[in-house]
Amino acid sequence: MNPYPKNLRLTASLVTCLSLVGCASGQLDTAAPPSGNQSATVNNGQCTATRSEMTVPVGDTFAEGEWVRDFYSGEKARVANGEITLTPSPEAEGLLLLEAVDAPQQSFNWAGATVYFTVTDRFANGRTDNDRNYGRKPDSKDEIGTFHGGDFAGLTEKLDYLEELGINAVWITPPFEQIHGWVGGGDRGDFQHYGYHGYYALDFTRPDANFGTREEFRTLVEEAHARGIRVVMDVVMNHPGYATLQDMQTFKFGGLRDGFEKHLPGRWGDWQPESWEDFHAYHALIDYDHPDWNHWWGKDWVRAGIGDYDSAPQASIDPVKGSLAFLPDFKTESGDAVDLPLFLRNKENTRARQLDDATVRDYLITWLTDWVREFGVDGFRVDTAKHVEPEAWQELKAEAQKALETYRANNPGQALPAEDFWMVAEVFPHDVTRSSYFDAGFDAVINFDLQEEARAGAACLPEMESIYSNYAGKMNGDTPFNVMSYISSHDTQLFSRIVDNDPAMQKRAAGALLFTPGTSQIFYGDESARRFGPTGSDGHQGTRSDMNWSDIANGTVAPVLSHWQKLGQFRDRHSAIGAGEHRQLATEPYVFSRTHGDDRVVIAFGTE
Repeated sequence: MNPYPKNLRLTASLVTCLSLVGCASGQLDTAAPPSGNQSATVNNGQCTATRSEMTVPVGDTFAEGEWVRDFYSGEKARVANGEITLTPSPEAEGLLLLEAVDAPQQSFNWAGATVYFTVTDRFANGRTDNDRNYGRKPDSKDEIGTFHGGDFAGLTEKLDYLEELGINAVWITPPFEQIHGWVGGGDRGDFQHYGYHGYYALDFTRPDANFGTREEFRTLVEEAHARGIRVVMDVVMNHPGYATLQDMQTFKFGGLRDGFEKHLPGRWGDWQPESWEDFHAYHALIDYDHPDWNHWWGKDWVRAGIGDYDSAPQASIDPVKGSLAFLPDFKTESGDAVDLPLFLRNKENTRARQLDDATVRDYLITWLTDWVREFGVDGFRVDTAKHVEPEAWQELKAEAQKALETYRANNPGQALPAEDFWMVAEVFPHDVTRSSYFDAGFDAVINFDLQEEARAGAACLPEMESIYSNYAGKMNGDTPFNVMSYISSHDTQLFSRIVDNDPAMQKRAAGALLFTPGTSQIFYGDESARRFGPTGSDGHQGTRSDMNWSDIANGTVAPVLSHWQKLGQFRDRHSAIGAGEHRQLATEPYVFSRTHGDDRVVIAFGTE
């Protein structure tokens, strides 16, 4: 018997992993606050921020007699004997954010960037008339894995909000058309899991209708650029989405076991399990040895262990040629020319075309860079980077740069912040190290360490000193490099959950993150204390709850949000905060400087 359906049923928890590198590589999502002792240590360890006057040494960062300003309060002071004396704003959590009074806005540097990561479907719903497409339906329960309505139009409407937060780059989940149907979600198959997150691609050449139209995507990019915000698009070259019952019926690939069609309604995607079954049970209807699987991607394109396709080992056995969560694995390493898959040849609205003498890698790179050529996308966040050969990433980077230059030539009147295309890799569990990925076309790699490290820093900022000095020392060494650090993400945890929704910790986390050397990534709702959502038997799903716009509108989270906005704007003004040399100037109050070329700041934190 072909193992594909059996494996899918037995490893259902892997099916629901979002970006998949975490699950495939052994990453654990606790989906719960730390245990009592651990949580108590953090909460009880909060230091009391001062509201009293502070005398702050500024070293040689500011000259004797120079006027400096606290960006938070707007108050000014003149340097005397290498010091200034100011009182923190009552809302500042003991912080002074010092800059020269005549300091200009600094030029953009990716190492000093603040990237806002939003799951498009869960962020903002700009058009309700596009909420249901391809026969997708709500489950009328917890809506854990269904589409919620977020779209390009909604994100465009919130660009002013991002600008006020000091954001200079927005990372959006993959915009491609997703599988139309669902797979069983969670260990228990207790919910229908659609590709709302963007990582289950069906057609890389079109936006998913739930996200919006091509013109709405174009408007999103242009409006972001008009505000000086770069657009980083999430891309996947490791795998497409699963085969689902609905896609099998719509695109006429695969087949059912003899006599099993009677168990299906008119629309196969409307199948429901019996009372004794779960949503994984639909696999029993499917004949995974049917010859019509060649009407799908085809064995020249993917390893899938169905029909006459090659089987794929687990990704833990072969990271490049292995299968992540039993997803079809693209043969990006193959040098053989392939034809356009049969289902795409017959798909009425695809923009995919037959390419002459093209490999799988050639097709994928063409499809992905077309988004840069047409819309002027500034960068890629690359999903599951360690599961594709480095040569593919080098080629993607080179072709993306050419595509960006083509866009610039074709659109001379458009505001376009970026001249150099930027790529950041997801490589679990990468830390602050200059690894071989920087030689494979990547400008940065996601740093998975800060989430845990930031807990102590949110409780008391001086706890970050060893981390700040370590990060800056490494990244500004003989061979400089950059990482992107976060405190929350879509397939680890929410920081609000880590600190058990403590508003003081959520507010102070802004400093711990935004003062970190390198690129800082805010996950949507970090700044507004967004809560963990329904999760079922998959701990990842709750991290992707809907953005809490109602809390923002009614002022519930105003103290937290305004603090994040003030620190975000300060970081946006000074690329030295992320890109500069770090130097500790004092321990009490805790004072450090960041300098990068002519850009210079001093940050102080005092306690009672």
